[in-house]
Amino acid sequence: MAIAIRLAVRDWDWVTPLALGDISPEGFTLQIDRVGTLPEDLGSDPNYDAGEMSLSRYTLGRARGETAIAGVPHFLMRGFRHRCIITAKSSGLTGLAQLAGKRIGLTGWQDSGNTWTRALLRREGIGIGDASWFVGRLSAAHPVTDRLGGFGRPGRIEAVPGERPMLELLQTGELDAVFTPFMPQGFFEAASPFRQLLPDFRAAEVAYAQEVGYVPGIHLLGLKPAIVRDHPWLPQALSEVLDESARLWIEKRVKYAETTPWILDELRQVARDLPTGWDRNGFAANEAMLGDFIAELQAQELTTARLSPRDLFPALPS
Repeated sequence: MAIAIRLAVRDWDWVTPLALGDISPEGFTLQIDRVGTLPEDLGSDPNYDAGEMSLSRYTLGRARGETAIAGVPHFLMRGFRHRCIITAKSSGLTGLAQLAGKRIGLTGWQDSGNTWTRALLRREGIGIGDASWFVGRLSAAHPVTDRLGGFGRPGRIEAVPGERPMLELLQTGELDAVFTPFMPQGFFEAASPFRQLLPDFRAAEVAYAQEVGYVPGIHLLGLKPAIVRDHPWLPQALSEVLDESARLWIEKRVKYAETTPWILDELRQVARDLPTGWDRNGFAANEAMLGDFIAELQAQELTTARLSPRDLFPALPS
């Protein structure tokens, strides 16, 4: 009987070749479910065998000794975080160092992306105790949920009072900046009252990549351990077919460049500013990045566990 894998992923464009059947995995069948919200607990979710999941939640789970998911060093979401700090257009703030002592909103405290963003501030000497942090929903369209995850500290890290949308607080000046993974609707319109904190965030991201040597991983691939135990070859096979889908998608963008008027220039700039293999998956290519991320979780007091990158993937061949 063929092995059937049901995979939950966000609606990334690079999934298209797989979703349309332009390429197919060998040795197993793959059903792709493109979801708006990732499974809350992939390990106990009866609907999926594998899925995209938060690097932070996975790492913190491993730190607690959890084994409900077998992680794979394949990063379905990567991204720089300089661009993810927004402020009001009326604000005079234009640099990371200026956030010292400020009131900062976040969409989730333990989120991988926000952990990386706080790491940027730590590089400027701004630790958790050097700002006031408020965690809540970005806009009124977002649900009211627990976004502190047990990491609140009265007077330092708190839920937004009254669960008011953080965009409103930016406009009134009650927040100085907000960390968000996705820009709000209408953000790029001329009439938008918001902007990115850094006027040239791309230049800052290129300099950061040249210094650290990677694009931060945000989400990784997870599988249920029984599948890995019964089919130890499957994680690598799944990783490879996802890589092939991404490769084919980018190849087609070179030909079908009308996706945006300047996508060819974007591809040119990526090739100029980042080394070949910047998005390479696998443990060796990402060990340094994982080590830095674990160090941030410890420095930001999300865990006291002394993990190594290898501890995250016990199923990998030694």
